[in-house]
Amino acid sequence: MQEKWWENTVVYQVYPKSFQDTNDDGVGDLKGIIQRLDYIQSIGVNMIWLNPIFVSPQVDNGYDVANYYAIDDQFGTMLDMEKLIEEAHERGIKVMLDFVLNHTSDQHPWFQEALKGPDNLYRDYYIWHEPVKNRSVPNNWGSFFGGSVWEKEPLGDSFYFHLFAKEMPDLNWENPEVRLAMADCADFWLKKGIDALRLDAFIHVDKQAGFPDVDTANPNDIVLAENYYANLPKTMDYMKEFSQRIRKDHPDVFLVGEAASASIELAKNYTDPINEVCDSVITFRYFPETEQTKDKRLPLNLQYGKLDLIKFKQTMAQWQEELATVGGPVLYWNNHDMARAVSRFGDDKQYRDNSSKMLSTLMYLQKGIPFLLNGEEIGMKNLVIETIEQFALPGADLFYETALELGYSKEFALKHLNARSKDVSRGAMQWDDSTYAGFSKQFPWSGVNQEEKYNVMDQETDETSILQYYRAVLKLKQEPLFIEGKYKLLESSVETYCYERTLGKSKAVVCCNMTEKNQVVSIKDLITQPYTIKLTNEGNSIQEESLNLSPYGTMVISMD
Repeated sequence: MQEKWWENTVVYQVYPKSFQDTNDDGVGDLKGIIQRLDYIQSIGVNMIWLNPIFVSPQVDNGYDVANYYAIDDQFGTMLDMEKLIEEAHERGIKVMLDFVLNHTSDQHPWFQEALKGPDNLYRDYYIWHEPVKNRSVPNNWGSFFGGSVWEKEPLGDSFYFHLFAKEMPDLNWENPEVRLAMADCADFWLKKGIDALRLDAFIHVDKQAGFPDVDTANPNDIVLAENYYANLPKTMDYMKEFSQRIRKDHPDVFLVGEAASASIELAKNYTDPINEVCDSVITFRYFPETEQTKDKRLPLNLQYGKLDLIKFKQTMAQWQEELATVGGPVLYWNNHDMARAVSRFGDDKQYRDNSSKMLSTLMYLQKGIPFLLNGEEIGMKNLVIETIEQFALPGADLFYETALELGYSKEFALKHLNARSKDVSRGAMQWDDSTYAGFSKQFPWSGVNQEEKYNVMDQETDETSILQYYRAVLKLKQEPLFIEGKYKLLESSVETYCYERTLGKSKAVVCCNMTEKNQVVSIKDLITQPYTIKLTNEGNSIQEESLNLSPYGTMVISMD
């Protein structure tokens, strides 16, 4: 099979609003990213993924696009964007844009035209439904942001469909003009020189015909209806057409689909080259949690739950095995939509350094494409949000109110929201230990953790820092063994995650302790002489036939 250029890619996700502010308005900008490209290059990544930078009212931090052809003023100008692409490419760094396919902002000219009435040329760019007798909304489907997927148009009687916020109406992908228009938008940016697209929420572009109700005990309940608006059959057809259309002029574009709820089988279908849909997909199914400690009267997804280590190992092994022939899965611990890795899966207090290093080793030396979130490489932890009013997370208010009604304290509700909210991962990048962490001279839009040691400046001069360790992991990741090598999960205790990578006569064993207690791994049948310790964090040792792992300890042992 012909090799693809992206098979040795390491992606660094830049959340532009939170990365670097150069005009002191408290919001990051494109010039700030340009200013930090040398640093990005030094980590060992070769692609940046930018969250949306298009014109937007910012109802959902840029995922509500009002103009796909222009840069939002808060980030800079088109000249800044062109300069960023040029400067990145000079450093061997590719550029991936977040491309929102499923919906637009209600401020987009298409929707503003559509609101003029049923006879308008753009009316059919969106999804409409007439009122239903004796019902307040056409059906009982729930939006991901709470409430119904239907919103009455301001000047008429019809309802428009929105899977996310009401200010984000869904596009009608059944309309061939919509499909052509979105491909044209992508083509515009590819001609500007970008190399890749992350296809946001693409699994939702097909909706069940007729909009049937979900069966519920109470007919008045509004409920999520994933079976009716996620991964439906026409999704493959629409995305294949989109892919073929843009690959006609840009055959090397790298397409990554956000397939949040996709199963392994769906992921394989989406990424199988025969289907010509995506090159890779991002699933949210990697991290099963123990649910026993959660209160079923509250939304489970907004309550903290420990990672179920047994199911996690099984899940990762399945994804590794099933996607091995298509380049492997996307490898990630966190992104802009979830809590920070060290706070969620590690220990952001006593063992912050060791757990940050262990997590990077465990995930990124597997087969697949690493996706890092900016700040992860210095062990950035969650922000602490102190009042319910500060949460932008959909459903946070209802969770908080319901928890108090059930007799829980405010502290309980805020603790869980802080553990699960995407808001806590969006703190300003920590460049130094000055006021506002070197991000800006103004208070950052999102808040910031001002910390000694956990910033770029301090970690650059510390050979044992998380940053230096990340560089070592990503350097190792560029070796053929960790790109092309076969993956095998090894039998070990529940608390440890051990696997081997093999390529020809080369072999490496990766062992990780996922807990705060010391663990011992028998290496009698795993390691042969001679061997080399390629990587280790603090406190580990090999004694005869045992590998002694410290709390959150990890070791990579190579045999050639």
